[in-house]
Amino acid sequence: MFTDEALDPVSVRSLWRRSQQAEQESRGCQTRAVHSAEAEVQTQWATISCTQTDPQYQAKEQLLQQSHDELEPPGLKDFLQRVEDTVIRELVRNARSHAFDEFQVNWEDQNQLVSCLHCLQHASAQERGLHVTSVSWSCTGSVIACAYGRIDDGDWSTERSCVCTWNLDRRSLNPKQADLVIDVPTAVTALCCHPNQPALIAGGLYSGEVVVWDTSQTQDPVLVQTGMSADSHREPVYQVAWVPLQKKGEFGVLSACSGGRVLLWTVDSDRGSFVLNAGYALVRQQVPHSSNTSFKARGSSTVGVTSLALSPWDPDTFLVGSEGGLLLRCSFSSQTPAAAPSEGHNVTLRAPSVFLFRPCSGPVHSIHCSPFHRSTRCSLSGLQTPTCFRCSGLQPDHWCLQQPPDKVRCRYSTWAAGP
Repeated sequence: MFTDEALDPVSVRSLWRRSQQAEQESRGCQTRAVHSAEAEVQTQWATISCTQTDPQYQAKEQLLQQSHDELEPPGLKDFLQRVEDTVIRELVRNARSHAFDEFQVNWEDQNQLVSCLHCLQHASAQERGLHVTSVSWSCTGSVIACAYGRIDDGDWSTERSCVCTWNLDRRSLNPKQADLVIDVPTAVTALCCHPNQPALIAGGLYSGEVVVWDTSQTQDPVLVQTGMSADSHREPVYQVAWVPLQKKGEFGVLSACSGGRVLLWTVDSDRGSFVLNAGYALVRQQVPHSSNTSFKARGSSTVGVTSLALSPWDPDTFLVGSEGGLLLRCSFSSQTPAAAPSEGHNVTLRAPSVFLFRPCSGPVHSIHCSPFHRSTRCSLSGLQTPTCFRCSGLQPDHWCLQQPPDKVRCRYSTWAAGP
């Protein structure tokens, strides 16, 4: 039979636990100390700026209120409407122009703006001691024409003279040699280039003749000439000017002499000659005068014309200066017969003077109407002092600085509103 037997316990130690405890190790780490810093900034000055605009409706109300309070000058609205198209046309023309593309304004040194570009000379005229009697620019602005004669000899002279031209745009310009020389049998006293045709030049001679030269014809430049006819002047012609005629594009030649005659010529291209269109005579008895002027008519002597100017604003108006210092405003449409003999003229002479300015104390050598101010013109008398007048006043607006005694011409600038 089976019986229970008690046996002694047997124990076995664990080698795994023992091996794990033997392999355990302790590790440790320490980070470096973290450095920290604090910084602050503070502005010392503070600025506050503010702006405020007025409401738009308030500005309009103030402007309207101011305009209603002020009385509108009479005729201002009509004038603005009349010149609006002209002003706009000129503004558009100026905007398209390249005339001042390379021009740089010198705001610092204003005294050196005028410089001598060329000193034009004609050797033959210098050798003979001739004087420059008149100068005129062509309509293109590139050719300058110069007339030679004598201004220091009051006797009748048959000395030959000439008209010279220089083209300033030509690269081979020689200031001491003219591009074209036109020989004239007597002294040339007046010169005027055509306003539209650069080849035509009108001239007045000491013999009383009026000539038109065509510079494109080098062999025979004389286009038309009055000659010594019954209609021509009998005294030296001191001024010539191109006058627009009634037909568009056509021009006549206005000539004035020291004998008090102002004649208007038309060119007959078929016959190649001048035709007298109208004649005017200035007589002292018919010169208008005022109590404010010291002029007194003596006898029936004529008024010797020494200068002439056309008005750019009124085609019916021209100004005349005389040897005795008279300054007259004249009209082409005058129908008053002149108190002077016709002297064989084919037309009836008329008295053109309608207004007398304050007379000068010497001969009026030059007159020019302002291209910017309708009623302003400048003149140069025998005292060599330019004066500026308004065509509606007797007294001068102001006197300019006295010029050297060799200056006998005055003109307004065409690009600035001043003489």
